[in-house]
Amino acid sequence: MALLGATGSIGTQTLEVLRREPDAFDLIAIAGGQRLSELAAIAKEFGVARVGVVSEDDRRTLSGMLGAHTEIVVGAKGLAELSQCADVVVNAVVGFAGLPVTIGALEAGRRLALANKESLIAAAPLVAKVRATQGAQILPIDSEHCAIHQCLAGSSTEPGHPDVRRLLLTASGGPFRDWSKERLAEVTKADALQHPTWSMGPKITIDSSTLMNKGLEVLEASALFGIEAERVDIVVHPQSIVHSMVEYVDGAVIAQLSEPDMRLPIAYCIGSPERLAHGWGRLDFTRSFSLDFQAPDRNVFPALDLAYEAARRGGAAPAWLSAANEIAVEAFLNDQIPWSRIVPLVAQVMDQYEEDPLESLEALFANDATARRLAHGMVTH
Repeated sequence: MALLGATGSIGTQTLEVLRREPDAFDLIAIAGGQRLSELAAIAKEFGVARVGVVSEDDRRTLSGMLGAHTEIVVGAKGLAELSQCADVVVNAVVGFAGLPVTIGALEAGRRLALANKESLIAAAPLVAKVRATQGAQILPIDSEHCAIHQCLAGSSTEPGHPDVRRLLLTASGGPFRDWSKERLAEVTKADALQHPTWSMGPKITIDSSTLMNKGLEVLEASALFGIEAERVDIVVHPQSIVHSMVEYVDGAVIAQLSEPDMRLPIAYCIGSPERLAHGWGRLDFTRSFSLDFQAPDRNVFPALDLAYEAARRGGAAPAWLSAANEIAVEAFLNDQIPWSRIVPLVAQVMDQYEEDPLESLEALFANDATARRLAHGMVTH
């Protein structure tokens, strides 16, 4: 296994799974950001031979911690190399920076356990090409898409799943599910980082608060399962027990249920086709609990409509959406803009999008850079 993004939320939970299965997996490569002491500790604990870091300075620092016997690679090129060195590659890198891992693993015909939705969303047409490589496989770690993957087990294998009427992605509703527009104008960083049911990294937690995370998941589901975005619906489910559902053309609905615990989808993705017998998220059906569902309020959370519009336009539009959102969320976390400005800023960037079919990586990088430049300019001014 290679675990790229080893010091983040998904990375640390993946390590918990690996500690339960010391004989099943051999962790041979890891990568991380600025938490070099944590990265060194992981490398020592698991006897990892290859480690990826962001910069040359990081490489020198980590080399002093680990010694000459550990190979240390740097930057996007290093990530791409590590993505091709293992049978199973967990992509837990945050944001667009995870693209080299997604492309590299699929090009090499590896199993990609994907927790980095941005790379798939931004590069969907390009990922589709390398996904055709013999042996290449994507298993989604996102709890919703992992649930859909399981619920589609009995579906037709024909393109587009003609026996499926729609996919139903569940959303907790985030910390502001019942807030009015007026109250949302007073949101603080502490409010937005307090998710009601999941413990996640700051970027995805903020995305959950705006429901942009759900919009991005619509795009991800469409790309993963070959189903038009119009056939992907969102339902708010505050308990986060039903992780998503598939409705078939005969009216039957198949759902995957568990307590909210990311170790379950992680274990499913790295252990497939076997299920690892640990019982993470196991429900107790002898106790009373309720399952509530409602439609999201799109007037209060306009990020959803932005995502569906990006899906309709196709090409590089999802890349623009994801890039602009990354900059807006970063600006909020850095106290440069208020929470209420995040989605309007993304919408302003999307207003300037010009159609591009996105036929090459060069075109993707150019579109990503343009969207980020526009978003940065709006933050500055």
